[in-house]
Amino acid sequence: MQEQQNNPDIRSAYEKAADEGIDPRCIPLPLDVIPPVGEAIPYPDYPAQDHTVWNILYSRQIASLEGRVCREYIDGTKMMGFSPDKIPALSDLSKVLNLNTGWSVGRVPGLIRAEDFFRLLQKRVFPSTDYIRGMEEIDYTPAPDLFHDIFGHMPLLTNKSFADFYQKFGEAALKAEGEVKLFLERFHWFTVEFGLIRNAEGLRIYGAGIISSKNEVAHSLSENVTVLDFDPEKIIRQEYDVWHLQPILFAVDSFEQLDEGFTGWAKSAGIL
Repeated sequence: MQEQQNNPDIRSAYEKAADEGIDPRCIPLPLDVIPPVGEAIPYPDYPAQDHTVWNILYSRQIASLEGRVCREYIDGTKMMGFSPDKIPALSDLSKVLNLNTGWSVGRVPGLIRAEDFFRLLQKRVFPSTDYIRGMEEIDYTPAPDLFHDIFGHMPLLTNKSFADFYQKFGEAALKAEGEVKLFLERFHWFTVEFGLIRNAEGLRIYGAGIISSKNEVAHSLSENVTVLDFDPEKIIRQEYDVWHLQPILFAVDSFEQLDEGFTGWAKSAGIL
C-alpha cells in the first residue's frame, strides 16, 4: 500500500477520465486488424444528414479561423481541396498527403490504444475515423470523429517540418516507458492538439483540438489564456484537463523549432 502511495500516477488523462465514468467512446480500443490504408479505404454511403453536419461544421470553423489560424494550415486546406458540400474521401486525402510529405491515411474504428496509434505514426500513416458526430453533438463531442481528424489534423501533415516531427513522435513514443509515456502525452496535447505559433502576422493557432472546436478558437487567443514560450522541459511537466477550456498554452516560433526541439528532447530522453 505504501508503495502505491509513493508511485506517481502515470496513467493518461483519458485513462483517468475513464475511471470517472466518462463517455465510453473515449476509452481507447485495441486495433485487432491492420486498418485499410489509402486507396483500400472505401467511401461510406453517408446519409444526407452527415453531409449537412459536415457543411455546418466546416462553414462555421472556416469563418471563425479567419485571422486566427496559421498560414501553413490554410495552405494545407487548399492542397486538400476541402468542399463544404460533401464529406471528403479518406482515400483522396491520403493521395494528397502521400504526394506532399509521404504520409497516408488509415481508417480506424475510433479512439485506439496509444501503442497502435504510435505504430501508425511511425509508418507515416495518420489514423482517421470515417464517421461524423450527430446533429445533437454539433457544438461539442467528447469522442473522436472525422471532422476532428480531417479538418483538424490533416492539413498540417502537408507541411514537411510538421510531418517529420509527427513521424519522429510516433517512433519515440514506441520506445518510451514509465513516466516518459506521460511526458509524451503532455507534449502531444500542448503541440499537436493545442499548439500556438508566432509568425509575422502575430500569434496564430495550429493545434487540431483548437481548430476543430467552436469554443476553443476564440478562447485560445483571448486574455483568459496564459501563453508560454515553447520549452519541452516545461511542456512535459504541465498538467491539463481534457474536459475544460485550456487556461495555459505554449507557442512555437516555427515548425522547424518544433521538430528540432522535440528531436533534441527525445534524444536526451533516450527514445530517439
